[in-house]
Amino acid sequence: MIARVFPRRTKAIPDDAYAFVGMPPFWTEGIDAVHISVTFTYDLPFAERLAKEWERVAPVTIGGPGTGMRGEEFTPGMFLKRGYVITSRGCDRRCWFCTVGRRDGYTIRELPIVEGGNVLDDNLLACSENHIRAVFKMLKRHNKRVEFTGGLEAARLKDWHVHLLADLKPKQMFFAYDTPDDYEPLMVAGRKLLAAGFTTASHALRCYVLIGYPKDTMDAAEKRLRQTIDAGFFPMAMLWRNERGDVDPEWRTFNRTWASPYIVARKDSHESKTLPG
Repeated sequence: MIARVFPRRTKAIPDDAYAFVGMPPFWTEGIDAVHISVTFTYDLPFAERLAKEWERVAPVTIGGPGTGMRGEEFTPGMFLKRGYVITSRGCDRRCWFCTVGRRDGYTIRELPIVEGGNVLDDNLLACSENHIRAVFKMLKRHNKRVEFTGGLEAARLKDWHVHLLADLKPKQMFFAYDTPDDYEPLMVAGRKLLAAGFTTASHALRCYVLIGYPKDTMDAAEKRLRQTIDAGFFPMAMLWRNERGDVDPEWRTFNRTWASPYIVARKDSHESKTLPG
């Protein structure tokens, strides 16, 4: 049996008996191999310490996105909790802060579609129309409301995408406001989605907003976050970190006030929900 080990706990890690966080437990019976999965580069030093401890149990392999390892076929329940799915790899954008293209390629690779209700593709809307429609057909079979937490690219959003999303009625879908050229497409996407029946009150329209990167300021970051609200989306601040995981304490505090849905909702409770122009 393969034990999957993770340096930190997240909502996405598997919850079966052979998924572990951190050091080996007292019970390790039946484990033949250990795969340590690293999502973030700054967790690599801890992963190496974990490897030394888990070597006492079984042979260890370290892999995962944080190592720069190329992602291949997706196996449900292996390194992500069942229900989380990846249907494509790679991204054709070359964002300075992102390693997806360097790791998984700048050409989209469409994978076999497996059952799940939370799509984590890095750029689903860059896939072919046939693939996207097949993903939505799979999602329509779910009784629970589905989610797109991997992120959807506003600049690629077409009217037929909007129709599919409106028909599906997802619990939440995340777009991104990472660079200045993301803003105008985000505004257009917001108008289309609100016209299709989505509402700001439901918070189904979400948006990751990158903050705290080199030369960013808190005033500029807050402006982008409020622009996201103006565009019709509920923002979630994503604090940039270097490869060591360093974070300025002031930025950490600022991020905390914009990464909590409860706090952001209070910030927005007295502001207009009407889109400009």
